Amino acid sequence: MFRYGLSLCATLLAGAALAADTPQVPLDDPFASGMWEDHQIAILGDPADIRFDDRVRVFAPIAAEDAFHVPLLIDATAIPDVEEIVVTADYGPIPKILSYFPGEAQAKLALRFKIDQATAVRASVRTKSGSWHVGGTLIDAAGGGCTAPAQAYASDDWEEKLGEIHGRLWAATGRARLIVDHPMDTGLADGIPVFIIRDLSFTNDAGQELARLALSEPVNEDPAFTLYFDPARMPPLLHVSGRDNNGNQIAGTLTGEEVN
Repeated sequence: MFRYGLSLCATLLAGAALAADTPQVPLDDPFASGMWEDHQIAILGDPADIRFDDRVRVFAPIAAEDAFHVPLLIDATAIPDVEEIVVTADYGPIPKILSYFPGEAQAKLALRFKIDQATAVRASVRTKSGSWHVGGTLIDAAGGGCTAPAQAYASDDWEEKLGEIHGRLWAATGRARLIVDHPMDTGLADGIPVFIIRDLSFTNDAGQELARLALSEPVNEDPAFTLYFDPARMPPLLHVSGRDNNGNQIAGTLTGEEVN
């Protein structure tokens, strides 16, 4: 009886492990990646309503000339009621790049990130109904962007500039562009711990949050973002606040005049 119980327990555990390795909604991955199903489960939470969707457009260079600053544009404006956009790299040593909660902004974001090898890069878009819509692209790369120390340490005054915000608003086109001075260390370089911005919040003058970013290690050093708004609803100024994983506060204001 005891042996039977052990055997049954082992069988149940094996079945649970197998189930955990297989998403409840298997998809026909257009990139035939060996990692997509793992990320579908571990990063997206194995959603019951998910599909690949051409309306989620991901624009990037075919090949990454600079592994430390790969430009990426996510455009999910064709999908209504977007609550969250999760950006991932299938073969990144740290696959999650960031989450974007557009709120009052458009479901569109430009960013830069570090790449470690050739990979599919995806934008997974969650709507208010809980459905997920996934788009992506392939980027070729020689790699190494995630495992090198930040270049900021070559400068003697990097700590004085830490957390400084540069950027401006373009009301006519509804764009908000910013750069934040920060090393964004992944923790993968020898002897250098993780040191990254964790979150950035964008609010209007009344204190209402209009959009939010939750960043992960692959976001590039001195991270740069462009947010997009309906020009008719573009705020005259945008307050930016956040913190890094060491508790350093980040704060600044974007206006129609450039912030140096």
